[in-house]
Amino acid sequence: MKITRENTDKGYVLIRVVVEPADYEKTVADKLRDYRLKAALPGFRPGKVPSSLIHKKFAKPVIAEEVNNLLSHNLTNYLRDENMAILGDPLPDPDHQKPINWDEDKEFEFAFDVALSPDVKVDFDGKESFDYYRIKVDEKMVKENIESVRMNFGINEEGTLVEKKSSVRGDFVQLDGTGEKAEGGISAEGVLIAVDLMKDKGVKKEIVGKKAGDVLVFDPVRVFGDRHEVGHMLNISHEAADVLNSDFSFTIRSILNFKKADLNEELFKKIYGPETDILTIDQFKERLINEISMGLARSSDQKFAVDTRDQLVKCVPFDLPEAFLKRWLKEVNKEMTDEQIDKDFEGFIKDLRWQLIKNSLIREHEIGITEEEVTEVARGIAISQFRQYGIYELPGEHLESYVKKILEKEEDKDRIIRRIFEDKVIRLIREKAVVVEKEVTSEEFEAILRNNQEMEE
Repeated sequence: MKITRENTDKGYVLIRVVVEPADYEKTVADKLRDYRLKAALPGFRPGKVPSSLIHKKFAKPVIAEEVNNLLSHNLTNYLRDENMAILGDPLPDPDHQKPINWDEDKEFEFAFDVALSPDVKVDFDGKESFDYYRIKVDEKMVKENIESVRMNFGINEEGTLVEKKSSVRGDFVQLDGTGEKAEGGISAEGVLIAVDLMKDKGVKKEIVGKKAGDVLVFDPVRVFGDRHEVGHMLNISHEAADVLNSDFSFTIRSILNFKKADLNEELFKKIYGPETDILTIDQFKERLINEISMGLARSSDQKFAVDTRDQLVKCVPFDLPEAFLKRWLKEVNKEMTDEQIDKDFEGFIKDLRWQLIKNSLIREHEIGITEEEVTEVARGIAISQFRQYGIYELPGEHLESYVKKILEKEEDKDRIIRRIFEDKVIRLIREKAVVVEKEVTSEEFEAILRNNQEMEE
């Protein structure tokens, strides 16, 4: 077998592969001999079919299969042995590929276009600077977060008077046109309603200040504005709810008033666990400010990562064989039209340029990751997911079991590995490049984000 390489002026190289008879004849002969022993053709006993008939019937497909296997295997080995980092996959060269006659040819020649990965060099020479927006923690943020915590850990308590955010339990009785109890009408006992969900401002105002035993008259469909919800409330069918237009008396039986959690040691232990050293309001505020800062830092880091990627993609010079890459995309995405590929091509090139820049930095600075780092990130993901459901303290064995499940999914683990590499590359850039920190308010930061989005659109 002969494999040769020719440079072209099109951004890729031409690889010629010649498969010679000596490469495939023995394997083909062995396969045909095996076919003869097993073949069962009409008029012949197994193993007695003439070799000439076996050759005529099976030689061409067997030769084609073996030549293609040799081609694929040896081309892959050649690219590996020559340390050729390539883009996409080798593609048949339509200009240099000779027609193949599987019936007559003994020697088979193939021509492939192979796009080589460009040499990418990222210099941190101070010519390019990168902006990092640090968001200030202000008093408004602290107050809003404290209020959110108090609401999240608040409880409903028995009350004597209805308030604007009360939940009220009572009995519904359908009334007739004279305001009396309707004969055979709908009644529902112990129904819990939320005052703040009432759409009718008049009834909402009327119920505030009422006490147990008081009676109100209203049309629940008009007051709550949702026939489906009223159907569940009165325990009637959807069909009955769809045609319901009637006043009901509502007799208040009990009142639950929402009470926000007090800022005290009991609350702090609920949030951070019984062993917490957060005991005073000042300590809680300090902890909260740190948590807010960490959250804002994640937003700042995310924007820095996006901006850095965009900036490096624009300023790091190297050429890509775009015509070849479009051919390759069409080859591997046969279901996509040319218009779809053209539409997405700019984004594809941007992603590819960033991937090549990132890989260059990983190689040059010998960036690696460990299993411990992967596990730690998975643990952080698990903790974050549990906190979304209000679970702040989780037994260690349960947490580690959940982490193990995350890492057992190969797709999830690969995503975590890519994330760690990305984070390390961005961290490297912050260390090596000129970074200009700019302190901004949250409002200014949001304005910058909106402006960026408008420019992209």
